Amino acid sequence: MKQNRPERALSKDSSDVPTLVPRDRLFLCGQYLAPQRLVSRLAGRIASCRLPVVKNWLISRFVRRYGVEMHEAVKQDPLAYDCFNDFFTRELKSGARRFDDTPGGVQSPVDGTISCLGEIADGCIIQAKGHNYGLLELLGGDAERASPYVGGQFATIYLSPSDYHRVHMPVSGRLREIIHIPGRLFSVNPLTARHVPRLFARNERVVCTFETEHGPLALILVGAMIVASIETIWTGPVTPSDSVWSSSWLETSAHPTFIRQGQEMGLFKLGSTVIMLFGPKTIRWTNACSRSESVRVGQLLGIAAVSH
Repeated sequence: MKQNRPERALSKDSSDVPTLVPRDRLFLCGQYLAPQRLVSRLAGRIASCRLPVVKNWLISRFVRRYGVEMHEAVKQDPLAYDCFNDFFTRELKSGARRFDDTPGGVQSPVDGTISCLGEIADGCIIQAKGHNYGLLELLGGDAERASPYVGGQFATIYLSPSDYHRVHMPVSGRLREIIHIPGRLFSVNPLTARHVPRLFARNERVVCTFETEHGPLALILVGAMIVASIETIWTGPVTPSDSVWSSSWLETSAHPTFIRQGQEMGLFKLGSTVIMLFGPKTIRWTNACSRSESVRVGQLLGIAAVSH
């Protein structure tokens, strides 16, 4: 089966990676030196503050800086939200997104920008030019959990601050497990993706695995600095952990485990990145998918090659 690999040209030669300007170099140094958890916890408290003078200032400043479009939201007045978190995770009106109904289609789970996508070759996933990271490490070091995706396909989608920050199912599936993997909390953006080795396998993340008619699927919701929490419909909030070592299985009894394509499955309170993993020879990305392409929830990204 011919695979579309937009990132095939990315090699381990990083000679053409842009030289860092002093401001970017200072920012990256700060990522290593900053008290990441303390900053994230403080950001979470401020974002959940309901004092009008605080939340209105935060929301107004954010809307101006990022040019947030509110016409698609259920609540179109940004100051009508009780706190910044409620504004940031705002719901969209019915019909605001078109969910592609192509048979066997794989939909985008989020609004965002495709960072990388392609084949999981030799157990490695492309992060950016000159940087790969290990599938096994990404999934918490569990070889049994990682094995269904060896030789499969991956897609990494970055959510910018102005994007819609709820996560939807790319295909229908039955939840198998949710694992919380503690880790660092580096900021996640194009700059850190290019210059922080193994970024997505180092940061805190929540791994949700599913059985689907197209084979195994993993959705990895990656945390970052000032991301107050990641939520799923099964677990509720998963806040940054004080530990950076021990992974834990999360209770999933809050909702039925089968979830249909296009349904909401989680959200970011302040956003980051979603990584999708599929098994080998199960899906192929459409020719329209390429690095740096902006995508929206429900947009067709791939087609299933097999059904189980």
